[in-house]
Amino acid sequence: MKHAVIALAAFLAVSTGFAQEKTDTVKVGNFVIIKKNASGSDSKETRIQNDDKFINIKINTDKKKKKKNLSTNWWILDLGFANYRDETNYATAVPGNAYFRQLNTAAGPVNSNSYRLNTGKSSNVNLWFFMQKLNVANHVLNLKYGAGLEMYNFRYDSRISYRKDINNMPYVFNDTVAFQKNKLYAGYLTVPVMLNIDFTPNSRKGFNMSAGVSAGYLIASRNKQESGERGKQKFKQNFDMEPWRLAAIAELGLGPVRLYGSYSLNTLQKNNTRLEQYPYAVGVRFSNW
Repeated sequence: MKHAVIALAAFLAVSTGFAQEKTDTVKVGNFVIIKKNASGSDSKETRIQNDDKFINIKINTDKKKKKKNLSTNWWILDLGFANYRDETNYATAVPGNAYFRQLNTAAGPVNSNSYRLNTGKSSNVNLWFFMQKLNVANHVLNLKYGAGLEMYNFRYDSRISYRKDINNMPYVFNDTVAFQKNKLYAGYLTVPVMLNIDFTPNSRKGFNMSAGVSAGYLIASRNKQESGERGKQKFKQNFDMEPWRLAAIAELGLGPVRLYGSYSLNTLQKNNTRLEQYPYAVGVRFSNW
């Protein structure tokens, strides 16, 4: 009987809570039901008292927290692989072009094999200072933008070398040394802008996708080489590289996993070099959204 009365009292407490009655105290037999609202909240707490025994019942009717229209993600890291699509016609690009030089007959002229990459060791590492997501429509359609550093390391499986002559003119040639490590580094200060579609805006475990463009400015480039004959060498120059980089970019998110891709819409080097190499990268992005 006692349990039945307690159950009835609890039922009355819940019922009166949802009905939002103004009565603060309800008495049922020997039981006293005391209701109170949490300050600044829709949550209701009910205490059932029988002599010296108490039963507390809390009804949480707080409204779901509203999503912010603008959210910021700090210090995002990308780890990926780099490569390029080489559309250069070396038969017409090399002859009569001072950018391509042959310093040693045995090394041969520069050709497509001179730019052969070690794809497993050519990397792309990006460090974004921040990215922001601006709600456009119901948090399903968003605008994403940010700023950061894009860093490309093109690892060559060849003897290609980048230098500048006494007149400060950049050129490339096939060296006579067999390098253990030979890579070209290019670093850009970049601003990406993307449209984002979030199919499950109220869940972090859903699917979302983004696509857009990025604009980057070349802030550093160098040719780093390592060999038994010369040791470690670094040549920090521009090497007639295109100062601006415009790229098509995309991002796919499935739960906590995010993949990114970037494809350059302009060439890596300036037009006067006659090289037509279009860098691209794919990898994993470590971010909150």
